[in-house]
Amino acid sequence: MKKYTNVTDLGNLKDAVKEALEIKKNRYAFKHIGENKTLLMVFFNSSLRTRLSTQKAGMNLGMNTIVLDVNQGAWKLETERGVIMDGDKPEHLLEAIPVMGCYCDVIGVRSFARFESKQFDYEETILNQFIKYSGKPVFSMEAATGHPLQAFADLITIEEYKKTERPKVVLTWAPHPKALPQAVPNSFCDFMNEADVDFVITHPEGYELDEKFVRGAKVEYNQQKAFEGADFIYAKNWAAYNDPNYGKVLSTDRSWTVDAAKMLLTNHAYFMHCLPVRRNMIVTDEVIESPQSLVIPEAANREISAQTVLKRLLE
Repeated sequence: MKKYTNVTDLGNLKDAVKEALEIKKNRYAFKHIGENKTLLMVFFNSSLRTRLSTQKAGMNLGMNTIVLDVNQGAWKLETERGVIMDGDKPEHLLEAIPVMGCYCDVIGVRSFARFESKQFDYEETILNQFIKYSGKPVFSMEAATGHPLQAFADLITIEEYKKTERPKVVLTWAPHPKALPQAVPNSFCDFMNEADVDFVITHPEGYELDEKFVRGAKVEYNQQKAFEGADFIYAKNWAAYNDPNYGKVLSTDRSWTVDAAKMLLTNHAYFMHCLPVRRNMIVTDEVIESPQSLVIPEAANREISAQTVLKRLLE
């Protein structure tokens, strides 16, 4: 594996999940693979779980790890071609990337959607520049349009907790005060459509996702109807995708908040969220603190998804 940006890079998904669960049994079984290898993690945006889990995953494999926060102590980087660099950005990403590649063996990149240009975001301009110019294997630690480490961890968690062979999994939009990227829901759709689950997406009208991620999954605009008989509820906010409202907040309707009454419509479903979560906007205290909440085990599995990906990149 030379890169990791979406579900197809993993190949057979069942085999990938099986490998991840084996790694979880003994995280240090492959610590020789990363010996004398260096992992560089480049952050254009904030992180808690991704930074800690990926760094730990690299250490489990015996790797040296370097963390570069582009906004703290590094030169400001220009990302656009053809720009006259007479502003506050003294270095271009096209020089910085190959320099970074000189100092490491694998590069992880975290760069969110900017909501300035839909084309710039959905062409994954920054991530693809790393893939093209670094000369090293590159993986996404959340890009403009996807968060494949999170979605892989989500699938591992569902596999661990499912009570039926083919569970019903519901991705529900929930309100948030700010415009959030579509990266997490896009990747969750990407993975669920390839997994052996009954997958349903529910959101208000106007919040339709890119069809290349939805891929014919059932879309239900009535949230309560979507929840009926569900085994897993995955809550997440995202801003509008379709033009002319790309990147905009169209609604903060609190009736979409996941609460105990809605969870009673399910098949005693587990609650999932990628974190961080806005309590009593996305989900009520009662639901996220209930025994059916998987947000902590889900976050813990971020280490496992990252380690599986790093192992494959090193191999």
